[in-house]
Amino acid sequence: MATLYRKYRPQSFQEVVNQNHIKLTLEHEIERGKIAHAYLFCGPRAVGKTTLARVFAKAVNCLKRKEGEHEPCNKCSACLDITAGRSFDIIEIDAASHTGVDNVRDNIIAAARVAPAKLKYKVFIIDEIHMLSASAFNALLKTIEEPPPAVIFILCTTEINKVPTTIISRCQRFDFKKISISDVVKKLEYIARSEDIKINKSILESIARQSEGHMRDAESLLGQVVSMAGKEITQEEADLIIPRSNLGEIINFISHLAKKDAASALRLINFFLIDGIDLKIFLDDLIEILRKMMIAKINPALLDRIGLDLGESLEIKINEVSGNISLENIVLFIEEFQEARKEIKKSGIPQLPVELAIIKSTSAPVKNILPDSPISRNSAEKDATAEIKPLKEKGDVNFKSPVALKEILDKWNEVLARIKKYNHSLSFILRVCEPKSLENNKLCLAFKYKFHKDRMADPNISALLEKVLAEMFIAPISVISIIDEKLDFKEAEAAPKEIVGAGASEEERKAEANSGDNVVNNFLKTFGGRVVN
Repeated sequence: MATLYRKYRPQSFQEVVNQNHIKLTLEHEIERGKIAHAYLFCGPRAVGKTTLARVFAKAVNCLKRKEGEHEPCNKCSACLDITAGRSFDIIEIDAASHTGVDNVRDNIIAAARVAPAKLKYKVFIIDEIHMLSASAFNALLKTIEEPPPAVIFILCTTEINKVPTTIISRCQRFDFKKISISDVVKKLEYIARSEDIKINKSILESIARQSEGHMRDAESLLGQVVSMAGKEITQEEADLIIPRSNLGEIINFISHLAKKDAASALRLINFFLIDGIDLKIFLDDLIEILRKMMIAKINPALLDRIGLDLGESLEIKINEVSGNISLENIVLFIEEFQEARKEIKKSGIPQLPVELAIIKSTSAPVKNILPDSPISRNSAEKDATAEIKPLKEKGDVNFKSPVALKEILDKWNEVLARIKKYNHSLSFILRVCEPKSLENNKLCLAFKYKFHKDRMADPNISALLEKVLAEMFIAPISVISIIDEKLDFKEAEAAPKEIVGAGASEEERKAEANSGDNVVNNFLKTFGGRVVN
């Protein structure tokens, strides 16, 4: 019986999970008939490099694919032969076991000189290309640079730093990314439905987290669970195979800290010790989740770039807990438990540094670490509202005719610039929203996240924006908010580069343009970590 990852290996571009930035380019090349002679697929293991190479080889050789299309039919003789692995014109080579120059000459260079036996293109898929010796790379270089017209090379590697620049420069390079937990779960749900397996989504999320973005690992782990438990899988049975995740308990632990319930937090830590949980691993996970909360408080748009992906059910719990904790408290927790992490090695009682961190976190007064934090926002926002020059009484104001949405969109950057003078955090919130409509002078703002919408519902916040809008457009514009989960933050992240007004100096423009990158760099420098994607 075929394993799940082999049985459900994608056979078309549509079935390949994630990697849309790569699929789109390859699809357009196939549709236009502008195929390159060499491609370099690099990235982590088990994220679809070889699979996408096979789909690409199938698509360019499909006998029934029409002009302007990119998907293989998976029904013609060429597609069936490639799927079954019996096509003489699709040559897959594992460079890890063919590292020498002789193997390159015999298996690649010599074979490339022979015309395709049956298909339109002869495709060489060379896996782990970085394993080739220096002399083997040199021998391969000329063939990759000027291959015969009907030959395509697809080189795959997990260590791009070991591939010579002479090879890289002669290929179209594509960088694969780890697959998000949500995308892994969707694929596992599809497999479960197809196999008539009854399994809770929380178990699939645990499998996805354990796989760490590697689809093949997730499918293999699901296969192990099914082999042991059968078609109906309980949490108890899954726990026998899947390493136990404590992330849910860590979120409960943070909730205790937020409520200043030191007793419950102490009790939970000692339960962990009884269960044999490594305190260092617990603290690593705790600090990572607190870091995620901190980043979300500053700007949720940053989470897509430097945030930890935990899955839908845990994300909901994190948002619920995070809503009850101020930014200062989160930073305080991170500092205390980072210190506890260092002290564990020195302590005769392993849990004592953690217990001390709990007591400090739940009893110490909140430190005013960041000037623009939620704790200080309420008073700051009231002051900001008062600072804005109030409108004259309605009877003394000559309001203009109803404002059009286009007028607001055209001056939205100026709105953000004015808001920023009074409340810096509000300008960040408004950068990740989209003005959707304007009817009867009611401006509808769409947000991706509920806590942003709730933030905008604060009377002080909405009053501040409404006053700025009224000043700019000489109209009593009110604000309402909605949630739109389909919003794309890419454009929002670019917004800071356009906020500076026309009267700003060149230095101010440059500083504003770089502000988004500075935010990320400062977080990385202060709290550690690196940008993964």
